[in-house]
Amino acid sequence: MAVGALRTVPLAGELTASLINRVAARYGLADENVLRLWTWHNSPTRHDGGRVRADAEVVLNEAGRHGLAELCGVETEVLARALPAFTVDDTQIGTGREATTAEARWRAAGAVVGPAAFGCRLCTARRTGQALRTVRYLPRCRRVCVRHGRWLLDADADHPLEHLDLGSVPEVLAAQRRWPGVARRAVRAGVEPEQVFTVAHAVVARWWERALEWEQEEVWPRRLHHLVGGSMGGELAWWRIVSRDAAIFPEVVTVAGALLEPAMAELAWRASGGMRPRARGDDDPFCRRLGERVGRDWLGPLVAADYGSPLSDWTGAVVRARRGSRPPGWRDDPWRLKREQQPATMAGLLRVGAAEQRSGGSGTRWRATVSAEQRLRISQLLDEAREGLEQVRGAQSGTTAEVARTLLEHLSQSVELIDRAVLDTAAAAVAAGVALEEVAGWSRLSAEELAAVLAAAGTDADGC
Repeated sequence: MAVGALRTVPLAGELTASLINRVAARYGLADENVLRLWTWHNSPTRHDGGRVRADAEVVLNEAGRHGLAELCGVETEVLARALPAFTVDDTQIGTGREATTAEARWRAAGAVVGPAAFGCRLCTARRTGQALRTVRYLPRCRRVCVRHGRWLLDADADHPLEHLDLGSVPEVLAAQRRWPGVARRAVRAGVEPEQVFTVAHAVVARWWERALEWEQEEVWPRRLHHLVGGSMGGELAWWRIVSRDAAIFPEVVTVAGALLEPAMAELAWRASGGMRPRARGDDDPFCRRLGERVGRDWLGPLVAADYGSPLSDWTGAVVRARRGSRPPGWRDDPWRLKREQQPATMAGLLRVGAAEQRSGGSGTRWRATVSAEQRLRISQLLDEAREGLEQVRGAQSGTTAEVARTLLEHLSQSVELIDRAVLDTAAAAVAAGVALEEVAGWSRLSAEELAAVLAAAGTDADGC
């Protein structure tokens, strides 16, 4: 094959791995034949069935980047502008200009840049002439292809779909058109738009979880039916997982806009009693107004009674900040979503559902609820800690000072590795839906201490 003979232009926000797959198709080669151009240091992340995950990402060293640019027939600067992961370095492979071998390493897209979704094949064909599968870094606030009326699905989940048809749900398209206006208001208010969307998404996703118990709810069942495109048969639970983000998108955009309004913050302040705190009642005016904004006049009392929710945390932060009774900090930031308040992802929910089916509904498995990359990282930490402790056994000869120093160094390193494994395991359990209080008990920490540790470790939501 003549390298660079066929020009392959990257798509904005595309995964590097996705571009490599398109290059292989462009030359009429199998992916494996093109991947041999790099020296690999690991294998791609796979689903439990063995299939490579669609969000498997590639990180290249400097020589590897130049190799890909030559293969595509474009400049490295073009790839750097289009591919978010193209300039990401990885300490596990040779870096810098002195590394002459083209090296690469597989990573999960979410651990490199952020959430990844399938691209619209019709848009790909229009821009490249290739109607191929692509995967792009797309926040949830930009998952609608307005041109072709499609909701682009998460790429990290184990399911056969790439998109949902929005032809019968124009309100989702309309919400996508409204979102840029909400984002501009967020910027004017001094808030990152993705933070606003993340909080609103957590609020509405919690309503979605409880909607099956709401007799008055009529909008979401009808919208779900249209998204499915017909009868769901016996797969209601599966479709509720796959369609959740598309189904709730209009309400998420509405709630995001409402929470940015000073008038809504004022309502929350008054409902709390202002400088004379009082318990919220069922007729909380803030919750009632929010229910009206999403077209559900009956929702207010149900929301007001849901203590410990993301919305309750938001109003609490707004009220505390106004009272000024505590030193300022992130706990008084209404747009800082706590780790335990994040809704479960589609991939996590599908793994839980699949595990329950395999076990007859009697429970779930660790492999089903925790991603392969997280399991591998925890296993590596434990293996390294075990190796350090093994070295302690042979380090007991010499002067007292030398032995003490060696023992303490190895023990300290092992303790640090075990602490990191505990933290990663706790974070994975909380993300899989285990109650924070239970995980805290197993970790021998209080719920408050564990929440603080997870937050300090950077496991809070980073946005949409």
